[in-house]
Amino acid sequence: MDVRFETKPIEQFPADCIVISIFEDEEKLRGEIGRMDKILKGAISELKKDGEIKGKRGEATLVHTRCSLPAKRVVVLGLGKKSDCDMDAVRFAMGSLVTRLRGSGINHLASGLIGTGSRKLSARTTAQALAEGALLGSYTFEKYHKTDLPAPEAFTLLVDDRSKKPDANNGLKKGSILARAQNLARDLANEPSNSMTPTILAEVAARVAKEVGLKIMVLDEKEAEKEGMGAFLGVARGTDEPAKVIVLRYRPSDSNLLALVGKGITFDSGGISIKPSLNMDSMKADMSGAASVLSAMWAIGQLKPRIGVLGIMPATENMPSGHAMKPGDIVKSMSGQTIEVVNTDAEGRLALADAITYAKKLGAGTVVDVATLTGACLISLGEIASGLISNDDRLANLLLKISDETGEKMWRLPTFSEYDEQLRSDIADVKNSGGRPAGTITAGMFLKRFVGDTPWAHIDIAGKEVVEKPTGYRLKGSTGVSTRTLIELALRMAGK
Repeated sequence: MDVRFETKPIEQFPADCIVISIFEDEEKLRGEIGRMDKILKGAISELKKDGEIKGKRGEATLVHTRCSLPAKRVVVLGLGKKSDCDMDAVRFAMGSLVTRLRGSGINHLASGLIGTGSRKLSARTTAQALAEGALLGSYTFEKYHKTDLPAPEAFTLLVDDRSKKPDANNGLKKGSILARAQNLARDLANEPSNSMTPTILAEVAARVAKEVGLKIMVLDEKEAEKEGMGAFLGVARGTDEPAKVIVLRYRPSDSNLLALVGKGITFDSGGISIKPSLNMDSMKADMSGAASVLSAMWAIGQLKPRIGVLGIMPATENMPSGHAMKPGDIVKSMSGQTIEVVNTDAEGRLALADAITYAKKLGAGTVVDVATLTGACLISLGEIASGLISNDDRLANLLLKISDETGEKMWRLPTFSEYDEQLRSDIADVKNSGGRPAGTITAGMFLKRFVGDTPWAHIDIAGKEVVEKPTGYRLKGSTGVSTRTLIELALRMAGK
């Protein structure tokens, strides 16, 4: 979708459809919607009186203008209650609308700064949310199959108030970058595993680095072995696909770097502890953490925050073979800690353990890892919220605040020392699995052992990385979840 900025009044713009908004608790039609109602000879107020327009969040009512406007149609978009209207309400409503208009023949949408009157919105944040909703809602993955329900091709934001133009234009540009980054993450995770191997992922990373001016370093298996990455290489033993540790660097000479670490298991069979065949095809998306990190680095390279950022993606397949890691094996991590492998399907934490240690070696002062780590996270938090585990209250609270704004909801889980007992091994420093009870927490506690005193947060996106039932801008397939949160984290830590 093409996103544009214009300074014409909305009633003068010749789009296929113009969008105006209404609150659920809005009794009288004032401002933009009031002007539009007069132009349309009371059509909107009549529909509201009849109960066809209620203003509920995401509700969309189409009104034909019958030549009373240059635009052929007007959509009245519900934003819910005024007191609750925030960026995600605007983002959700616009994404829902664009999704609903697929195949309608409406190719060009235009909107003003909807949601005027909400204390939670400004010109900048409204414009950003509109761009995100439009682009996320229009996403399609058509590399292997063309859709017969094309989305609108263009969205134009119309702002004729001089005082609001600069902020609105900047918000629109930022929102476009964030949404395109999330759509890139969707593309990567939607690829089948035969087209998204560790080698191919490294090639994509190289193209991204060149495009936005990042530095890239890719460790092959021999180089990873020299670094002592025995946990990561233990996972890689069962596959014929060469494993890679992909490192993207933005302002690497800065001190106190922010490290974003993403799990890059490009296909997870479970290894010797093999998964059931039902739904195993979805395990192509087990590299969604790496996809989010790579895409966030693409956006960071364009937004240019004044903070050094590392993007580290340990990439490999987890496959069964005669060479594969077996239950009962012991591997030695880069940190020097030995790990008893009691479940080869708990492989992501092995790869992340070495990647976190490597991030610290490269100068990370803060580490945030993102991973489809545990099925237990889907059981405990469903498809709504990611699990958050952290050793630093300030970092955790910042992530929770950002996630409220991005709509990528998170819930913080405890790190009581008693959970460590489940990871106790009789023959190694730690086991790689604490069993079924508190599975998401014990997985986080495992990673915590490799962080030390470095401020750290772990985001478990399992169950959120792929959806079957579309809602709003979350379409069927890969979601790219956490991408925008990681970008915003870098911006906030840079004070931007």
